[in-house]
Amino acid sequence: MSRTDSPTRGPARPAPYVVSGVLLVIGIVMPLMVPLYARADPTFFGIPFFYWYQMLWVFIDALLLWIVYGIVIREDRRRRALIHGPASDDARRASDGSGDRS
Repeated sequence: MSRTDSPTRGPARPAPYVVSGVLLVIGIVMPLMVPLYARADPTFFGIPFFYWYQMLWVFIDALLLWIVYGIVIREDRRRRALIHGPASDDARRASDGSGDRS
């Protein structure tokens, strides 16, 4: 890093990234554990358990990814605010159009 370069983010805390990683691993590993759900009963509207369990994990994974996204974005905003301050982060979001539109 040269003398003119300045950091864009503050130091990272490991906890948000560890939680995010664990949630992602759950979403990947659980559907891969086929012996847990390789059966026909119980059925759901005539659909065998094997199929509706997998379909359920599509929605669970979407929810887990949404939670992980929120955790990572919140941590990124916290790290940026350490360097630039919270006011400049709000101004940056307003200038690039990513702020809330009411």
